Amino acid sequence: MIRVVLYVLLIAALAFGAVWLADRPGDVVITWLGRRVETSVMVLALAVIAIAVLSTLFWSTLRAMASLPRSIATQVRTRRGMRGYLAVSQGLVAVGSGDLAAARKFSAEAARIAPGEPLTLLLQAQTAQLGGERDTATQNFQRMAGRDDTRLLGLHGLFIEARRRNDPAAALLYAEQAAREASTPPWAGQAVLEFRCVAGDWAGALERLDRNMGSGLIDKTMYRRHRAVLLTAQALAAEENDRDRARALALEAVKLAPTLVPAATLVGRLHSDAGELRKGARIIETAWRANPHPDLAVVYAHLRSGDSARERLARIQSLAAQAPAGNVEAALAVARAAMDAQEFAVAREVLEPLAATPTRRVAALMAELERKQHGDEGSARAWMVRALRARRDPAWTADGFVSERWLPASPITGHLDAFEWKDPLAGDEPAGVLIEAEEATARPAPAPAETQLQARTADKVEAPAPEARSAPAEAQEYTEIPSEAGRQPQQRTMARIPVAPAIIPLVHAPDDPGPEPESFNGRGRNGSKEPAADNWTRIRQLFRH
Repeated sequence: MIRVVLYVLLIAALAFGAVWLADRPGDVVITWLGRRVETSVMVLALAVIAIAVLSTLFWSTLRAMASLPRSIATQVRTRRGMRGYLAVSQGLVAVGSGDLAAARKFSAEAARIAPGEPLTLLLQAQTAQLGGERDTATQNFQRMAGRDDTRLLGLHGLFIEARRRNDPAAALLYAEQAAREASTPPWAGQAVLEFRCVAGDWAGALERLDRNMGSGLIDKTMYRRHRAVLLTAQALAAEENDRDRARALALEAVKLAPTLVPAATLVGRLHSDAGELRKGARIIETAWRANPHPDLAVVYAHLRSGDSARERLARIQSLAAQAPAGNVEAALAVARAAMDAQEFAVAREVLEPLAATPTRRVAALMAELERKQHGDEGSARAWMVRALRARRDPAWTADGFVSERWLPASPITGHLDAFEWKDPLAGDEPAGVLIEAEEATARPAPAPAETQLQARTADKVEAPAPEARSAPAEAQEYTEIPSEAGRQPQQRTMARIPVAPAIIPLVHAPDDPGPEPESFNGRGRNGSKEPAADNWTRIRQLFRH
């Protein structure tokens, strides 16, 4: 609308000017080089306008003719650039879709049209990677690393290739070079941090962590947590030789992350040695309320070295009361302390709710309880058999690797603070429960010898027959046999639970062969026959915390 109004106003102005000149005619006389020209004002104005238009057209034609070669060259470059862009984009799409033939075709076309361009080098390198040509890919990444505009991209590619050929020294070199750049990429900062953690260079890891924080690669919450983990690692390394330094480092770690279990455990232990029991107790209680852990319970129970077993039990009961309701670790801590204090009734009271679907530690404690409270070796062995098939207890787990103690970083990937206290098979169905339910439904009726053994286990009245001691212990887990003579044995009714899918077994790190497997068939590692009592002792020791 505004344009229409302006157009109308312009036409009106021109019309007004023309009318104004027409109403006021005049003569113009020009004398030049002895010639006299007489004309009207209107004719002169039209002549001036025509000369201006013709001059403009003539000048434009001359400029177009002069710039024609350059325009042609620019158009050719534009078309060539468009073809190169299409070749690179289609090549990257082919690489992403895994079409090696198309990727090679477009890579060759891009190299012919736009050789040496950053995207062309990237396409050539990725095409070589897709085809398994590692040397060619490395050469392209080296060319990219030698240029200022593609240096970080080339170093990243060289880093990945070094990791693929299992060359940690070269990978660390490339990551260090990238981390020295003014703008540190996140992958370089994280890689250098992980390499230093794997090497046990905690001071260097702390320095790198501070630089990552300064570069904005991590947020403040993650920085505080990771710094606490590294300080705890330093404290654990210095505990044996410099306990004062270890204590200072652990206290700083606890301030940064009060719920970090290893730091709280170490501070509690060091405070206990120094006689500062209240400070150690407060730190352990804070960590316990957030993450109940058996290590915290052990340190809390032994804060005062001269306490009796009953005093330690009372202390553990007060600590367990601070855990969330129904927490398994709290119950196991109370049960362990009650067993040490010979308070078997207390131990049985806290273990019975867990005995329906026991973990390995629960089954092992039940076996010890049966043996110590009633001297019932048969029931103890039955519980130990259940312990072998029960689901695993929580353990320090990171990247499928299970460690007996906490580690600051994963030995598999080097990730900092990767270990979690959890079931190594978390996310899967509890295998122990499924195995027990499956065997319960398929088990035949017990033999007479088994009946006698189970009757003794259930009622603790009759002495077992000699042949009952040789009966399979597994039968004691699924039948309830009254002790009165003449009554028929009744098999416990259990609903059949679908068998869980096969679970991929956990494996050790490639460089760690792990412990030699124990043999439970009555023979040791060297194949020699061992006494049965030693076997059961060794099995029980497997489940001691």
